[in-house]
Amino acid sequence: MAPSKWGYTRIITGTIFGGILGFYVMHRVEESYKEKMKERLAKYEAEMNRKAELNQYSKEEIGKDKSEILSEA
Repeated sequence: MAPSKWGYTRIITGTIFGGILGFYVMHRVEESYKEKMKERLAKYEAEMNRKAELNQYSKEEIGKDKSEILSEA
């Protein structure tokens, strides 16, 4: 009976440690993924802000050009 009891103990212990290891690995993967997504979001927001500033600048330049044309006429 002792060998089968040892086998059960090994199976239970392996299952518990395997679960702990799996949980730890998935936790690390999830944290890494979240950090990567935060970096991508910050980069995207910076690019959108830059595009908005360029768009605003170009609208101001167009407005200045129109006012100069109207003042010359």
